[in-house]
Amino acid sequence: MAERYHSVRLVDEKCQGCVICTKRCPTEAIRIRGGKAQITSSRCIDCGECIRHCPGHAKTAVTDEITDLKKYKYNIALPAPSLYGQFNIDIPVRAILSGLLKLGFNEVFEVAHGAEIVSLAIRDYLKRTDIVRPAISSACPAVVRLIQVRFPELIDHLAPFDAPVEVAARLARAEAEALPGLMPEDIGIWFITPCPAKMTAVYQPLGAEKSDITGAIAISKIYPDLLKVVTAEIQDARRQASWVGVGWAIPGGETTAVGANNVLVVHDIHQVANILEQVALGKLKDVDYIEVLACAGGCIGGALTVENRHVAEHRMKQRIAKKKVEDPKFGRLPRTDYSEFELGVAGRRAIEPKPVLRLDADITKAMTKIEFMDRTLKSLPGLDCGSCGSPNCKALAEDIAQGLASMTDCVFILRKKVRDLAYEMVDLADKLPPPLDKNQE
Repeated sequence: MAERYHSVRLVDEKCQGCVICTKRCPTEAIRIRGGKAQITSSRCIDCGECIRHCPGHAKTAVTDEITDLKKYKYNIALPAPSLYGQFNIDIPVRAILSGLLKLGFNEVFEVAHGAEIVSLAIRDYLKRTDIVRPAISSACPAVVRLIQVRFPELIDHLAPFDAPVEVAARLARAEAEALPGLMPEDIGIWFITPCPAKMTAVYQPLGAEKSDITGAIAISKIYPDLLKVVTAEIQDARRQASWVGVGWAIPGGETTAVGANNVLVVHDIHQVANILEQVALGKLKDVDYIEVLACAGGCIGGALTVENRHVAEHRMKQRIAKKKVEDPKFGRLPRTDYSEFELGVAGRRAIEPKPVLRLDADITKAMTKIEFMDRTLKSLPGLDCGSCGSPNCKALAEDIAQGLASMTDCVFILRKKVRDLAYEMVDLADKLPPPLDKNQE
């Protein structure tokens, strides 16, 4: 496995060299060099913001295909709750699960079941008096990677639990391995994902050596085929998760499931970064828990979904309201206990910081570069226009200090140099002796 795997990729031939992606990236991972975008692997958190905003569709997410099911004898689908928001409310969840079986999956295990278990664990975790506050949700892999890269000092604030999809995968695999005639290598477990960050988390797990998930298939890839086979009349009579787990698809769903009151709910990666900065400054200590979601609108607004996020969110709220009425355990979690096996606590590793702001391993050289950056930044116009190919003047100063750019990459400085050169040429022209008369030759 490569040191850093990324789902988000650049389609070079489609890139027009605009600077929109550089301005939208929350970790300043993108530069325009030679008229094309370049993604810095160590900075990328696979949030999908560049995919969402690229006008030329030059950014894409690499995910698995439905044809990959052929590699395994027994395949299990793990549908994210956000999948249900892609369908009209008159299509029941059971019909959507049945549609997945028609596409070739042998079993379906809702990620919402994992969300129920994680909700229980978080609820108990927040009762402790020895934890660092505010505790921060670790469910969104893009946010966890943002903390690794930009706010490593906040790692201790992360709730020490696997994401719901990993819990669901662990339980689904255990059930499948108990079936007669199946070996572990026969089982394929596929997450139906709304975002590229979760694809990356499969191949580059957070807090684990190896994921129990085999691969991830984008909702946008599977939706066209699923739409053809889903009908309200055909419903599989299998178990279903409660509204508690399904509610995780929209902002506030996690904290509602946990039952916490003194909480913040923040979605959109840029807003999340702003809040994390406040926590890093020592603020918000009176808050118990922060639910953070990289996508605007939460998972329902993931870059790999197909429906308008406002429409999908409205549908999910309708589904949740209906489930609350139908659920006999309305108002509380359907379970009261969980095991360390379900949560994966026993084998969980600490999340490691991966800061990218270090200019040099040699502290002396790093200090010299910082001083050079400060001088360079004072020489730049401070307009943060992005025309140089870096997202802002500070990033350009850093790139210059690292030898990756030059002062003349700034169009304003280049224009001034060209103008000054033109004035010098005019001055030199005035100082030239007059041309010789033919009679003087």
